[in-house]
Amino acid sequence: MVRITVKQNGPYVVQGDNVEVIDWNGNAYQVPNRPFALCRCGGSTNKPFCDGTHSKVGFQAAEAAILGSEDKPAS
Repeated sequence: MVRITVKQNGPYVVQGDNVEVIDWNGNAYQVPNRPFALCRCGGSTNKPFCDGTHSKVGFQAAEAAILGSEDKPAS
């Protein structure tokens, strides 16, 4: 089983043994360790992986899983 945890004002933390990270060309990234974190602030110098830049740039996110909320399509 794979679990992705959204950290408050931080990265996506990915846990699981059978996980691949694939770029838009279909090439696999070497995953450095398990669990690993994926950047969501856009500032990492090691994209797509998190390098902690979110804490230096003051990244703030509004996402939260709210019971009963509906997904909306991207514009």
